Amino acid sequence: MSNQYKNQTPGDDMIIADGVDNDVVEPTRRVFSGGLWWLFAAMAVAYTSFHLISLNVYPIETWTFRILHVCGALILGFGLYTGARFAEEGGRTSPRWLDGLAAAMLLPALYALVQVFMMRQAMADGAMRIDPATETWHFGAPLIAATVGAIVLSWVIRRPRSHLPIAELVLMVCAATASSYLLLMFNSPMRASTGTAFAPIGISWAAIAGSLLILELTRRVAGMALVIIAAIFIAYVFAGPFLPGFLGYPGLTLNRFFSQVYTDAGVLGPTTAVSSTYIILFIIFAAFLQASKVGDYFVNFAFAAAGRARGGPAKVSIFASGLMGMINGTSAGNVVSTGSLTIPLMKRVGYPGRSAGAIEAAASTGGQIMPPIMGAGAFIMAEITGIPYTEIAIAAVIPAILYFASVYFMVDFEAARKGMRGMTRDETPKFSKLARHAYLFAPIIILVAALFMGYSVIRAGTLATASAAIVSWISPNKMGPAAVLRALQLGGTMSIQIIAVCACAGLIVGVIGLTGVGARFSSLLLGLAGVSQLLALFFAMLISILLGMGMPTTAAYAVAASVVAPGLIGIGIQPLVAHFFVFYFAVVSAITPPVALASYAAAGISGDNAMGTSVASFRIGLAAFIVPFMFFYSPAMLMEGSWLQIARVGVTATMGIVLLSATVQAWFFGPVKVWQRAVMLIGALCMIYGGIYTDLAGIAIAAGLIVMQRRRHNGSNTPRMATI
Repeated sequence: MSNQYKNQTPGDDMIIADGVDNDVVEPTRRVFSGGLWWLFAAMAVAYTSFHLISLNVYPIETWTFRILHVCGALILGFGLYTGARFAEEGGRTSPRWLDGLAAAMLLPALYALVQVFMMRQAMADGAMRIDPATETWHFGAPLIAATVGAIVLSWVIRRPRSHLPIAELVLMVCAATASSYLLLMFNSPMRASTGTAFAPIGISWAAIAGSLLILELTRRVAGMALVIIAAIFIAYVFAGPFLPGFLGYPGLTLNRFFSQVYTDAGVLGPTTAVSSTYIILFIIFAAFLQASKVGDYFVNFAFAAAGRARGGPAKVSIFASGLMGMINGTSAGNVVSTGSLTIPLMKRVGYPGRSAGAIEAAASTGGQIMPPIMGAGAFIMAEITGIPYTEIAIAAVIPAILYFASVYFMVDFEAARKGMRGMTRDETPKFSKLARHAYLFAPIIILVAALFMGYSVIRAGTLATASAAIVSWISPNKMGPAAVLRALQLGGTMSIQIIAVCACAGLIVGVIGLTGVGARFSSLLLGLAGVSQLLALFFAMLISILLGMGMPTTAAYAVAASVVAPGLIGIGIQPLVAHFFVFYFAVVSAITPPVALASYAAAGISGDNAMGTSVASFRIGLAAFIVPFMFFYSPAMLMEGSWLQIARVGVTATMGIVLLSATVQAWFFGPVKVWQRAVMLIGALCMIYGGIYTDLAGIAIAAGLIVMQRRRHNGSNTPRMATI
């Protein structure tokens, strides 16, 4: 609850939920004060301002922009996130001599940085090529030694949250050194030599150091799962020639691979292209929504609309998490933000901790498939496929409706079965007061309108961001210059995780493209399709979920799109259908046991068992595991076909989702017997399938069950099937 609400009578003020506090201390996040706080706040403001200026006012060369984008995130990330556990207040810290060793590492890092400018000067003086020995021993060796040494030291040095160990400063210098070399060499004729035997060895040393830094920052902000997967893929580059079967390939030398992996074939490819433009822009947008309190209005509106229905806080979670989740781009991050408010409220009205966490995890995950933003997934899909963004956003409408309808009715039937109440009138904001502030929806409306009027995503996002500040001037929470700077600072710090993840995913995508393993996997799917297309789809589902486990949505989709989607297209599936199929399973990997990041985050708030919560969230999001198969059998779900076909498929699939929810929760108009649940499941699958005859069969089954249930429970006090 907001501070202004704590001292007031419930319901007297419009704002009752203060949304997300991004200053909540994360396990690896440092908390500075004084000069260090001002330093990193200024760096974050400069970082986001650089992006806004480069994207809207003064564009710079593409590779230069992306290298600076990754470099800035590395420097900010190593300052704000620790490599080891913090020393408790007054507790034991690591020996001081480790700081002395780290200080010694600073010397080779600075020496390598000086060598970069000396080599550049030599080229400016007419040298056509730098001596490989100079690049190796005066640049590569000291850079790699400083990078590896500082990374290892950062794992063992323990200091309080308010301290910045010298090892982190070394890593920042190493990031600047590697990026400086790449900037200066890529902006020379040497760029054309990347990936060939003529590539200067210095590019490989800079790429190796940059890759190590990306992996280390990813470990700090996203955990080990993505790092392990990336390490396996990189190891495959050199182990692949010795592997049997379709995994074998001729091989790449160290110089050829690393001189090319830090180009647009890998780290600087589609994932970083999207994170440096669309993703960071919408993170800044989300930061402005928070700073202007417009984001809080979305949460309050959800409370007013659904808070008093049975199981009200759970339904609030669905609406609020869907609205916020489509903007912030990470399922687990959305759980931590909206879940810190909704999970305790769900428990208060009678939901067990496991159910409360599972509902929040499923709803937050759904935000990633909700148009128009789809957690930046739509923009990545447009970048990879070349399909216009508006076409992708429109295609996502029916699947998003089906997903949220599934979660909603799961929640409603569980609330009815357990006799749960909603929130009282005094516990919810007054809708009449919220209606007077409906203009706070303007940023979202402007964003959607601008996108569909043909404005570029960058221009639309910038207009929406500016409108968030402007509408605050006529609201109780006006944004002044200090609040704007605060929003820019929040945007910079919030973007670190997703940028690191996208860069790390770029390493994986680079391996897939340079080794050709994606093409060989496509041939494997073609072989399976010769036996059964359904079997090929099932296999593609398993691989997409497996690749996505433990990874944020953006990285999960980028990797799966490189490995699985080409194979699906190869067996005759349309590109839009294939990429939506992969995207959905990459998204729901966040609630799929055994590695379910969104469920684990929810369990941390609810206090329940993490694995139990992941199983419960998997059950609640069950529709998301069925609907993607229907893209193949009924393309009308993706708005492909006549309006009559689309309307029929949308209505009957929604009815099927209701039956599926009733089957899982064993409740329709009242308790449902075992044999009725079996019939319900058949009817649900018939209507979800999308064929005319199966729809008629499903409707007949649904009608029969409704008549049977109404007769059985007619006149009883059993609650109605669903309430809003």
